[in-house]
Amino acid sequence: MVQLYNLHPFGSQQVVPCKLEPERFCGGGRDALFVAAGCKVEAFAVAGQELCQPRCSFSTLGRVLRMAYSEAGDYLVAIEEKNKATFLRAYVNWRSKRTENARVCIRMVGHDVEASFRETFRDQMSIVEMPLSEAPLCISCCPVKGDLLVGCTNKLVLFSLKRHTIDEEFSLLDFERSLIIHIDNIMPVEISYCVGHVGVMSDLEVLILKLESDAKIAERVNHHSRKASNPVKQTEKGINNEISQLESDDFVICPKPMELLGKKSEQSGLSITLESTGLADEKLQYVHVQHLLYRRFAPDISAYVLPDDIKLHSLQLLPIYQTDLLQYMDTTLKACPPISMDVCALRIQLFIGLKAICHFKNHVILLTKAEPEAIPERRDSPRRLLSRKDTSGKSKIPPVAEAGWNLYIVNTVSPVQLYKEMVDYSNTYKTAKTQSCIHLLSEAHLLVRAALMDASQLEPGEKAELLEAFRESCAHLGDCYSRLDTQHSHLTLPYYKMSGLSLAEVLARVDWTVEDMSQKYERGLIFYINHSLYENLDEELSEELAAKVVQMFYVAEPKQLPHVLCSPSVKNINPSTAMSYLRKLDVSGLSSILLTLTKAAVALKMGDLDVHRNEMKSHSEMKLVCGFILEPRLLIQQRKGQVIPTELANHLKETQPALLVAAVLGLQKNNKIGIEEADSFFKVLCVKDEDTIPQLLVDFWEAQLVACLPDVVLQELFFKLISQYIWRLSKRQPPDTTPLRTSEDLINACGHYGLIYPWVHVLMSSDSLADEYYTGDLSKLQSLICGPSFDIASIIPFLEPLSEDTVAGLSVHVLCRTRLKEHEQCLDVLLERCPEAVIPYANHELKEENRTLWWKKLLPELCQRIKHGGEKYRLYLSLLKETLSVVAVELELKDFLNVLPEDGTAAFFLPYLLYCSRKKSLT
Repeated sequence: MVQLYNLHPFGSQQVVPCKLEPERFCGGGRDALFVAAGCKVEAFAVAGQELCQPRCSFSTLGRVLRMAYSEAGDYLVAIEEKNKATFLRAYVNWRSKRTENARVCIRMVGHDVEASFRETFRDQMSIVEMPLSEAPLCISCCPVKGDLLVGCTNKLVLFSLKRHTIDEEFSLLDFERSLIIHIDNIMPVEISYCVGHVGVMSDLEVLILKLESDAKIAERVNHHSRKASNPVKQTEKGINNEISQLESDDFVICPKPMELLGKKSEQSGLSITLESTGLADEKLQYVHVQHLLYRRFAPDISAYVLPDDIKLHSLQLLPIYQTDLLQYMDTTLKACPPISMDVCALRIQLFIGLKAICHFKNHVILLTKAEPEAIPERRDSPRRLLSRKDTSGKSKIPPVAEAGWNLYIVNTVSPVQLYKEMVDYSNTYKTAKTQSCIHLLSEAHLLVRAALMDASQLEPGEKAELLEAFRESCAHLGDCYSRLDTQHSHLTLPYYKMSGLSLAEVLARVDWTVEDMSQKYERGLIFYINHSLYENLDEELSEELAAKVVQMFYVAEPKQLPHVLCSPSVKNINPSTAMSYLRKLDVSGLSSILLTLTKAAVALKMGDLDVHRNEMKSHSEMKLVCGFILEPRLLIQQRKGQVIPTELANHLKETQPALLVAAVLGLQKNNKIGIEEADSFFKVLCVKDEDTIPQLLVDFWEAQLVACLPDVVLQELFFKLISQYIWRLSKRQPPDTTPLRTSEDLINACGHYGLIYPWVHVLMSSDSLADEYYTGDLSKLQSLICGPSFDIASIIPFLEPLSEDTVAGLSVHVLCRTRLKEHEQCLDVLLERCPEAVIPYANHELKEENRTLWWKKLLPELCQRIKHGGEKYRLYLSLLKETLSVVAVELELKDFLNVLPEDGTAAFFLPYLLYCSRKKSLT
């Protein structure tokens, strides 16, 4: 740890011209400083050209014990003492008090003021008196809402800030006592309040609470008084009584230190009761307490220190605002320096007799007080030394000796200026490779980051300057972690990323002076480059830088070299150079399937097809698929969010399409590629527009069904395939490449493709115009509809392009109606369009509950068609005979007679009647 002292003074230092010795002071926003002395408060400017100039002054009721300013509402509140009594008063509209004798209005809190007097408040300072049943001990103003919290013995009183609108330009400020928080067994020495969060500090205890409103509990609780935490446990009471007894006997008992967080802090033993007193704000009637923290400190009495030296000093709650300026910021790898670092002391200025200090915005207010010392008497003249009266050289104290005091306003330097100085100091430790360089840069980084978090106080030019300093600090820290061998070397990655530097710019910062192969590359730099190359950055390194990166990994991480060469960032490397490094790995015993595929890809770039074929033949297809899963970028890369197939993928499309489909399927199965990304890959690979689906993509969809991937939504995949089959059938469009699987292959390999119904083959036999590809798509569509997994109702909207005028369209429509149990309509269509398929259809479909359609639908329909004659008379007659054969077997004689048509001839039906009667006699 390096500490730097007394390097420079602060940016500026001014003395506040107070007339009396300050007793209390506090900051008033960005532009005012309040100083209380005696029974008077003076306000001084702390900004602009009027720095340290008096702004106004006003008298108080008595000596000021505590004082606080609220930027919300722009009021000053003070605890004042007069005649041993304390008062709480708020000074509102104090800026209008220009002269000492200007009129002041004093009013009681919550008392309505007559309308005739309200207008006078516009140009008057008003004092709002807030009476309390107990003496106020401490105060705190909410920095966001301006509400006032007052600490008394065993309780806190909350005053809500109210505004009464007088007109469009003026509103009257007032307060309302809205809530009392009773806290037993603790004496508040200091309190803090911020947006519902309450902090209470005693001599050795700290309690943090949060007030939350919940209107739902109104029906279950008493609004005016209810418990917010468990009462004090009997054990705690016993301990307290015992402590009190021992202390009365001149013993001091120090309880053990304790820290309770969240729900556990309710076990602190402190009893908290809420009492709602508000009238206007109904939400406060339903407030309950959430415990956040209880901390009890244990003093170190080993050195027998005085009691005053072991008390806690101060308590403060600050609001945290979110900003979008630091989105450039990493949280995954914890790239934020720890706040527990020792502080490097810069720009320290010595002040003699420092008594009090406060800080707000970019100002530090200091009160110094030098105690009077003995002042030696001035040397007399020699003539006087010869006098009779002997004058000794003893020092004399003047009769009126007063302490010398000063009140300073010290302006701190800008964060950017201080940051630059810290960076300059850190350079002295850069070559030593010590933690001192990182420490200084980390603190400089925190300085800039903290300034950016308070962006509301910055000008646009300051924001830009701070953001530039932030990026620069990240780059410096990235340099440190990339070069120093530390346990946190992985932080190189987030810091370089937050710096906004490109990979080439980072590599340009590397010292490449050592060219031998024994050069050592630190872990941080390797870690950063490796991850950057994996992120598919839209950045291509030059041939020289790409070669240096490959050489670096060959020395430091040889196993990662195939992955490095697959990165789009190093695509400009000379293929011969890349192949030489890969062959060295092969010789050194680091051969693997990934190394084989990488050599095959590089050989393809070199135009050496013989080497490429030899490498691809050295392993089975299954192993090659495993290699692609290890490194998807051998096939698929991304540029600016677009999927780009590699040269190897294009070559496999022409030579080994089955391997390509299997490889992409393996990537999807192992979550290396998404569904939409895979579809886009095949479309780009086959150079098809958005509306045209290449056969290779259809092959991939069919392979997905065969593989039964768990993350694939089956119905969506069915829709993709069916819509493509139907589109090609309706357009009579053949596939652009030979399909990898036939319908028979899919039926045998995939349970989602079912056996095509026999009657479909009879129906299809009437179509003599179908070619091989046409029948291939049709049989796949028919098989998918015949399968068990498909929701047939959902396909109906897709069938519109496929007309029933064709045999293909007819078969698909009849298949879908059959799956929807619309058998009567199907029989009508088949009797009209393809009677040859009627009996096969009936034999396959008219079973069980549909069996009655043989004699209720098919028999009368055939009889009717035979009666009308026509060219299909003999075909219908043949169908009728087969139908009668089935009906005669299924029905009894009486039932058979009932279903026969009345106008039929007995001679025609005699054989079937005889069969029915014989069947009856046999039974």
